Amino acid sequence: MSRNLQNGRQLRPVDLARRHGLSTQAIRNYEAVGILPDAERTPRGYRAYTPLHAHALHAFVALVPGHGHRTAASIMQAINRDATENALELIDESHAQLVGDRNTLRAVEAALRDLGPVAQERGDTFVGPLAGKLGIRPATLRKWERAGLVQPRRDPQTGYRIYSAADVRDALLVQQLRRGGYLLEQIAPLIGRVRAAGGVAPLESMLCDWHARLSARSRAMLTGAAALDAYLDVRSDLALAESD
Repeated sequence: MSRNLQNGRQLRPVDLARRHGLSTQAIRNYEAVGILPDAERTPRGYRAYTPLHAHALHAFVALVPGHGHRTAASIMQAINRDATENALELIDESHAQLVGDRNTLRAVEAALRDLGPVAQERGDTFVGPLAGKLGIRPATLRKWERAGLVQPRRDPQTGYRIYSAADVRDALLVQQLRRGGYLLEQIAPLIGRVRAAGGVAPLESMLCDWHARLSARSRAMLTGAAALDAYLDVRSDLALAESD
């Protein structure tokens, strides 16, 4: 590859675009924002790309599935301005986020496992007894209610909140997730799924899909790392050739 670079083999924008199903405008945009290194111009003013740019584009496209478009762009921009250490830090942050997401999934699974079935006849309770069972203040339960995490009905005569078996189940799940460090706004979508499914058992397919998506993202990070490593090698070869 270094021989091609030294020989100055030129590629047109369309040559790069076709390989990845992109438009030529996308190629120009990627160069403009620093995802691709600057291209030299022909005497007529046309952009002249090289195999270096082809490697850069391949690396960027490979990084996107594992890191997301914004982070992948930031990684390439850092590489192209010779801030490789910054690029590696961004990669480390993505891996740390993936670890956090895996821990999140484990915490959700643990919370669901800890939820035993609640008999309907034993489910109805008032705010005080339920708060005592959970070891929280009644005000916390009312806060959860305002956030839509529990939906107790009101006694028509007294106006007291009455928590059904489903409400107890939801409150237990919220408590487990709060212990895991989750914010109420993060918990709300999961509670909605549990409530829509009528219980936690039907969520198994969702958890399996979650596992699959994390595994796919992890594999994509490996693919992106290989492509980025190849790009770094080409840049190194070019730098050595230019120093000779």
